[in-house]
This record gives sequence, structure tokens and C-alpha cells, in this order.
Amino acid sequence: MLESAAVALGVLVFLLTIGVPLPYCFAGGMLAMVLMGDAVMNGVMLWGYAQISSPVLLAIPLFVFAGTIMSVSGIAEALLKLVNEFVGRIKGGLGVVATVSCGIIGAISGSGLTGVAAVGPVLIPEMEKRGYPRSFAAALIANSSVLGLLIPPSVTMIIFGWVTETSILAAFLATLGPGLLVAFLLSVVNIIMSRKFDLILDDPLPLKEKVSSVAKRSFSATPALLMPVIILGGIYGGIMTPTEAAAVAVIYAIPVGWLIYKGLSFKSLLSAGKEAGTSVGAILIMIFFSLILSQMFVMNGVPQELVDAVFSISENKYILLLLICLMLFALGMVVNDITAIILVAPLLMPLMQAMEVSPIQFAAIIGVSTAMGGVTPPYASILYLAARVGNTKFSEIIRPAMIMLFFAYMPVALLTAYWPGLSMAIPGLFGY
Repeated sequence: MLESAAVALGVLVFLLTIGVPLPYCFAGGMLAMVLMGDAVMNGVMLWGYAQISSPVLLAIPLFVFAGTIMSVSGIAEALLKLVNEFVGRIKGGLGVVATVSCGIIGAISGSGLTGVAAVGPVLIPEMEKRGYPRSFAAALIANSSVLGLLIPPSVTMIIFGWVTETSILAAFLATLGPGLLVAFLLSVVNIIMSRKFDLILDDPLPLKEKVSSVAKRSFSATPALLMPVIILGGIYGGIMTPTEAAAVAVIYAIPVGWLIYKGLSFKSLLSAGKEAGTSVGAILIMIFFSLILSQMFVMNGVPQELVDAVFSISENKYILLLLICLMLFALGMVVNDITAIILVAPLLMPLMQAMEVSPIQFAAIIGVSTAMGGVTPPYASILYLAARVGNTKFSEIIRPAMIMLFFAYMPVALLTAYWPGLSMAIPGLFGY
């Protein structure tokens, strides 16, 4: 039975290598196990359909739809202008604006791509006008957009909680500490790297004008700021489930974008719906096949074999955690974070339990480690989108992106694995 799992994994890796679309890669691995006689297609297809029909997954299209509405309605731009009032006049401040804005917008949409789509077209030309290299601006926004996968609510943590039967709220909170630390380190790296650029800065405003400007921007951005307050407050206050909160986000974003910021029209709303539907359709097909293949591995005893194999290498918890982080990072380089979580979370959970690692800490470990794949070739979907939005060559964006990855994400990934308090402290405040 393990032989068929190994063959299926080999087929999966081969198809990924030659560039076959992700859903078909997992379907190929699944077909290999069926042809070898260790799985029955009817049973697993029905099981997969039952799983994909879960109401929990309804939160994914709704959060993505809310994010696309933000991109076209002016909500994101209002947030950008407010953040710019506080830090936009210091050297490197516009980069901090990009990081914070991507974190806020990602927190509402739960997606990494939304930050690039919403912030990139506005800030990349502005940053270039102020003296930042276009490649640096695109790299910074790409790395900052990954915060959407870490700062709650996060689509990846919905998937993790679903496949491992861990509290989704606890998983949300587990990545909040690492996400905030990444945002801080990205801001610091940006300020240090910005020292070598000849930046154009606005003259400091007198105190009275500064207060007046901040008050004006704050008033204008209040409806936009209420969006994450309503969503997160509703979830953590026990008023709404994540799915209900996602629906509220859409219901709130439409009138705010239409009537207050006036950037939303019937045509742009249809366009946002089409964009969200296309993205979510591809995601759910991929979830379906990757979930079935993961379940086949579980049925064939792969998790227990994996536990035995890992402990045969070493029984030192810290060495094993490093190996697991490296494996998750490597996996995130070839598939997206959702696929990686569905594929390996059920397999690694027994190993984490054997190592006495809390499922909540495991959520943060797998979240941070796989999120880095969004900006790490060859997968690097967020980085490719940033290069396209920023109209810059990928060869130019890769160097600053990897510097930010190495000095901002890598330290946080290791801290998340070796310092449980980083991921467990905030969930502990809520009783998890």
C-alpha cells in the first residue's frame, strides 16, 4: 500500500515539474493510486464531494469577493491615504505605508493576491515618482501582501482548521503574532534599504495643519476602518462564525464602496464578482483533488510511516522542527499554501502530537512556512503578479524580494517553531 503512495507522490512531483495545472497534478496522483488497486474511485469521490460541500468553505469565496470589491471601490485607497498621513513624510515612510496597507487589506480579504491587486496599482507608480526603484516597490508590496495569509481572517487558516479539526478561531489567532512581527521587520528592512535611494519627501507640516490633515483623513477612512473592526470583532466576540463574517464583509463593502467612496458601479461590481468567481473556482477544484489525494495517503498509513521515518533520523525535537520547517518551505515553493496545507497537515499532525507540539502552534508553523512560497520561485504567484502589476522584469524584482524574505520571514519562521509563546500567547488570552 505504501508503494502506491510513493508512486502517486512521484507522479505528482513529475506533473508539477513539467508545468501541468495544479488540479490535474493531484488528479494524476489520485489516478495512480486507483490504478494500482489501493483506492476505490467511487468511495473517495463521494467523500470528497461531501467534504467540499462544507459550509465552512463558503467563507473563502465571500472573503475573496469582499477583497475584490475593496480593490475597485476606493475603500483600499482611503486606507492608504490615512496610513500615509502618519508615516509618509519620513525617509522610507512610503514603504511602511505599503506594508501596513497590505496587512490591513489582506486582513479583510484573507488573500495574499488581493494586497498586490489593491495596493500595487496605486502605490508602485507613486513610490517610483518619489525615488524608489520600481523593482524595489513591487518586491516590497509582494512581500507585504503575504501578510494577508497571516493576519486574520486568513483563508489558509480556515483550510487548516477544517482539515485538522482544529478551532478555526484559534488558528486565526495563532498566526496573528507572527504576522505582526513580519510586518514590523519588513518595515525595518524597507527603511534600511531605502537609505541608499535618493527619495523625494514632502516638507513636514506645521502641527496645526498636521492635526487637521490627520483628522480629515481619519474621518474619510472611518467607514473603511469599520470593516475590519466589524469582521474581527464579530468573529472574536462570538457574534458571528467566520462564514457569517465573510458574508457581512461583502454586504458592508457594497454600499460603502457605492454610496460613500463612489468607486463602485454596477459594471465594476459585476467585474469584481467575475474575478472572484474565477479565482475561487480554480481554488475549489484544486482543494477537491488535493483533499482526496491526502485522504488516500491517510488511508494507506502514510502518516504513521512518516512519523517512524522522521524519528529514525533524529529524536531531537528541535532538529525535527527545523527539518519540518524546511520541508514546508520547499513544498510552498512548488505549490500554493492552500494545497500544501491540505496535502501535508493531516500527515504531519500525528508527528506534531508525538513531539508534543500544540495544534495551535502547528497552525502558525505551517502558515508562516508555506506562506513564504508565495514570493519564492518557482511557484511565487504573488511575486509574479507584483512584477506584472508593477510593470517590471522578474529578474529585477527577485533580488530585493529575497533580501526581504531572508531578513523578515526567515527569522519569524524559526521563532514560530522554537518559541511557542509567539503563536500561543494571543490564543491563550481568548481561552485557547
